[in-house]
Amino acid sequence: MKTRLKMLVVPALLLLGGSAYAQSSVTMYGLVDEGLNFTNNAGAGSSFQVKSGDVVGSRWGIKGAEDLGGGDKAIFDLESGFNASNGEAGQDGRMFGRQAWVGLSSKSLGTLTVGRQYDPTIDMFSDLTASGNWAGDVGATPFDNDNSDWDFRVDNSVKYVSPTVAGFTGEAMYGFSNAAGGFADNRLVSAAGQYQYGGLTAALAYMKIDNPGAGTSGAVTDDTVFTGASQQNIDAAVAYKWEKLFLAFDYSHTQIDSPTGNAYLSGSIEPAGGNWTGWKFDNFQLNGQYYFQQNFWLGASYTYTMGHLDSTVGNFSPRWHQIALMLDYDLSARTSLYVQGAYQHVVSANTGTQFDDAQLLAAPSASSSANQMVYRVAMIHRF
Repeated sequence: MKTRLKMLVVPALLLLGGSAYAQSSVTMYGLVDEGLNFTNNAGAGSSFQVKSGDVVGSRWGIKGAEDLGGGDKAIFDLESGFNASNGEAGQDGRMFGRQAWVGLSSKSLGTLTVGRQYDPTIDMFSDLTASGNWAGDVGATPFDNDNSDWDFRVDNSVKYVSPTVAGFTGEAMYGFSNAAGGFADNRLVSAAGQYQYGGLTAALAYMKIDNPGAGTSGAVTDDTVFTGASQQNIDAAVAYKWEKLFLAFDYSHTQIDSPTGNAYLSGSIEPAGGNWTGWKFDNFQLNGQYYFQQNFWLGASYTYTMGHLDSTVGNFSPRWHQIALMLDYDLSARTSLYVQGAYQHVVSANTGTQFDDAQLLAAPSASSSANQMVYRVAMIHRF
């Protein structure tokens, strides 16, 4: 009798346990992007490199959701970046430098998350650009001035994403400075909206940072692209996807007041005998992908950037022309092989600084001339 009772009770407990477990899920995920780069002019000459994360940053992560009932969930994501070439941690050594947030999600009310996360310009605009969608570093704007290549995340942030209504989704974020007595020091505000209808996608986004890079506890600290008194980004994009073709036109405007630095500029960046008072960048990009087959595609982009660099000794207007190409073949759902090439030409404004030299984001350093080319052969494995 006891044996028969055990035979009935044990399967019932297992079923109940399986039912309870189904209410929540935790997933481990990641990818490795690793390859070889050749740069024709990296200041001191040509350069060969083994380089990690040019298209997408190598990373691993843990994410999960708990079903709270009624379409509501508790959610989290912890994501760590790393350099596959040497095993070093990415994002300045942070344990979960790419993402670290927790929040609540509701089908009817939207999603609210708190922690280190991507801002609305990344979520709504970047995926329609070459760098944020398929090209990575080779398709980024000069100095990644619009952050479409995902250079920084936002610490101490609260983000809200609305439900999608009639094709429209809205998003807003506030990144706290966390500084005692300095509420406005290194804080971030951002908002964006995206509309989808059939193959059409349109996006508009805005971001403002006060004193980016200031201190060690603000919204954007040691991974900032620019340092200065303030930064504003305005982004707009429209795209259409057919069965085999994707085309997008993107515009982004970046303004930095009283700039003191950029992550991709090295050495002395001040104009001779003076100081910078403001930088503005206007980026116009056309990019697309053509699918020969579902697992074989070609990507191409052209980016034109107008710079307006104001200083105490005069105003300068450099121009950048940039072309990027990528051919990708998927060996499986998890493994891809790809080749890339990019060319940049800067129409110098003779500032006497590194602004006069070409510098692709995928290159190890600036060119010694107004031209630079980078080529890459690599693979991506997802797990």
